[in-house]
Amino acid sequence: MNQTASTATPLIRLEGLSKVFHTDEMETHALSGITLDIASGEFVAITGPSGCGKSTLLSILGLLEPSSAGRYLLEGHDVGNLGLRRGAQVRNGQIGFIFQAFNLIADLSVEENVALPLTYRDGVDANNRRQRVREVLELVGMSHRGRHYPGQLSGGQQQRVAVARALVNDPSILLADEPTGNLDSRNGEAVMQLLEQLNDNGTTICMVTHDQAFARRAGRTVLMLDGRIVDEDTFERMRHEDDMPQLEVVS
Repeated sequence: MNQTASTATPLIRLEGLSKVFHTDEMETHALSGITLDIASGEFVAITGPSGCGKSTLLSILGLLEPSSAGRYLLEGHDVGNLGLRRGAQVRNGQIGFIFQAFNLIADLSVEENVALPLTYRDGVDANNRRQRVREVLELVGMSHRGRHYPGQLSGGQQQRVAVARALVNDPSILLADEPTGNLDSRNGEAVMQLLEQLNDNGTTICMVTHDQAFARRAGRTVLMLDGRIVDEDTFERMRHEDDMPQLEVVS
């Protein structure tokens, strides 16, 4: 794993980031005051219990939803308040996604699924598109399955195709949301090894996972509880308190 942190401007900088969801009855503070730097070439794992805000944080990093407060700098540029069109352009050009549920289109072949992000980029002709698709499928070990459809692949193979699709635009950062969550242990290990290999080759990765063993294999682990980043001592203390049996109060 590439654990070398750059002394230059970080690839991602979050400053006091917060996210509040409003409903008719109440407001939910999903994130509170998140401050985080991710350097180019890092492999960062964000982990914590369900409902701690880690997937919300990844959605904001991926420009899938805006923050309520704070700043989000990507390669030194404030991207926190881009409009829908400009945000989509930045997302397609600089951010690659891997989802827990793969999100492949069933009636498109492997090659067509991987090529899909390139269809939204200007200046990429059909020959260059085919060449790039072949390159990334070979990188993830799926070049022999290009003409197959998602339903003909195992879960692990589908996730490899999803990784190839995320890489096809040569993004600045790869965001992975529970990439092993829908896989058995063998296929989960294979996907984790692939991510480690990509990071060794220079790909910046930010991965959300509930799996502590996989989180520890990243270059850096970020712990979250109740919408905040906490240190290890606080994380263990609060998790222990949550596990303590509650005494029944008898009046």
